[in-house]
Amino acid sequence: MANLTPLFIGGEPKLSVSTFDIINPVSGLVVGKSVNASREDCQAAVDAAARAFQTWEHSTIAERRGIFLKAAELLATESYKNKVMETIQSETAASLTWCTFNWTGSINNLRASTGFFGELNGQILPSVVPGGELNVRRMAMGVILSIAPWNAPLTLALRAVLIPIICGNTVVLKSSEYSPRSQAVIVELLHEAGLPPGVLNYVSVSREDAPARTAELISHPAVRKITFTGSDRVGRIIATEAARHLKPCILELGGKAPVIVLDDANIAAAARGIVHGAFAHSGQVCMSSERVIVQAGVAPLLIDAITILCKGLNIGSLFSQCSADNVISMVKEAVEGGAELLLGDLNIERATVLPHLVQLGFKGSGTGKGLRVWEKESFGPVVVFVVVDTVDEAVELANASEYSLASGVWSNDTYVAQRVAARVRAGVHLLLDRLISISRFYRDRFCQYQWLNSPCGATYERTWARWLIWLWEVRC
Repeated sequence: MANLTPLFIGGEPKLSVSTFDIINPVSGLVVGKSVNASREDCQAAVDAAARAFQTWEHSTIAERRGIFLKAAELLATESYKNKVMETIQSETAASLTWCTFNWTGSINNLRASTGFFGELNGQILPSVVPGGELNVRRMAMGVILSIAPWNAPLTLALRAVLIPIICGNTVVLKSSEYSPRSQAVIVELLHEAGLPPGVLNYVSVSREDAPARTAELISHPAVRKITFTGSDRVGRIIATEAARHLKPCILELGGKAPVIVLDDANIAAAARGIVHGAFAHSGQVCMSSERVIVQAGVAPLLIDAITILCKGLNIGSLFSQCSADNVISMVKEAVEGGAELLLGDLNIERATVLPHLVQLGFKGSGTGKGLRVWEKESFGPVVVFVVVDTVDEAVELANASEYSLASGVWSNDTYVAQRVAARVRAGVHLLLDRLISISRFYRDRFCQYQWLNSPCGATYERTWARWLIWLWEVRC
């Protein structure tokens, strides 16, 4: 079958009679099949990674760098571009723009990764013993279980394996059941670039079998660390399972990004930036601008500008009917609770939902507090507005969340924006329309790291590189 995605274990594709269907969320048609990994397959994948670790741990920096440079060169070719576009659109119904972002972003990540090797260093420290010294070395951990999501299947699958492998670890990549073929491209790419057999192994599992297989992968004695990007509900399950075996996790469990718009902001620019940030990939991005907190002096202008931009906005489908149902139920709950529906028809066509704008009334009545549309990630095309008088109120509401992945501040005064951003608990701040370097990683229950392909320059890239390297090595 042309569209059957195999497993990849120990450098070889692995087929099986057990498969599951991949269904396009818009057409509802079966667009491919994937091998459904068994318990024995998962065991074999970890065993292959453990064997490969014995030699990969001792590979040279030059060898590793050469593989990733070659992978970037291959991914930039027309054949890989076409493959990426076709698979992501077929499996997730993503727009051409989003597919292109996955392709170009992954090329950039591969190239940027070659600069991280300078962080694989050690330290020599003075000892309390006269004439002695302490030699601190960075050592790879072993086998890493990486679980990647479907919403940016190429970029996030690469992110899940790239730094662990750079650090000398080996990896078992478990794909999303919604995008196995898209994520298998990473495995094909790296092995074509020269990655030795067993360093990267790949398994896909059906939705029904995923809980059991994931638990078995986590419990394998050779697995030393788990990374997962996805929902907080599944993240809790994975963290609980890992805790049973005293294994550390790295979790990125979504966001509810606040955007603060101050009275002196450029409203036209802020409106464009917010619409882009909120509705890219139909809002199915962990850093989507879901909460807009605007000062009263410019609130009518901003809301009108965003409403005009959203009318007739052509956005794509959500990844499932269940996701679409959840988005609409959150908006309906808010409206029933007294919120004002500024834009949207509360309808679903297949898995497609139009942009919805909602205004909550915290001032005075307190309408909106406790509503899911304000407190929980919608992962859909929804923006919630709250109007405030003061900056202090805006900061308080921005921080009134369990999430702290990203935030934004719009002001014509960069220094004011920086002061406000410093008060918001978020790992990354967008000031005006550009990402700036704030070397503060805030860790909360729903975000234990921030991995971003920052365009800002050396300072932030270096901070990011160090943060990543520390996650995947032990110091001894």
